[in-house]
Amino acid sequence: MGWLSWILFGLIAGIVAKFIMPGRDPGGFVITILIGIAGAFVGGWLATQLGLGSITGFDIRSFIIAVAGALILLFAYRRLRS
Repeated sequence: MGWLSWILFGLIAGIVAKFIMPGRDPGGFVITILIGIAGAFVGGWLATQLGLGSITGFDIRSFIIAVAGALILLFAYRRLRS
């Protein structure tokens, strides 16, 4: 369930990150969603490494971690591509 939940969270987190950080992204909306998926995985891994517990299901804490990871990767992507 862990990987599947992070993919689903990533899809949603990519959309939320796009609304939080509007702007023209190289690659468009699809790339933003893919960054959201990667950000969800990165956020989940970082949260586990920082001792926030294992992330195994759908809850608000997991969603916030997924959005935070997506925002970090979206910010980095924009900096590298501009």
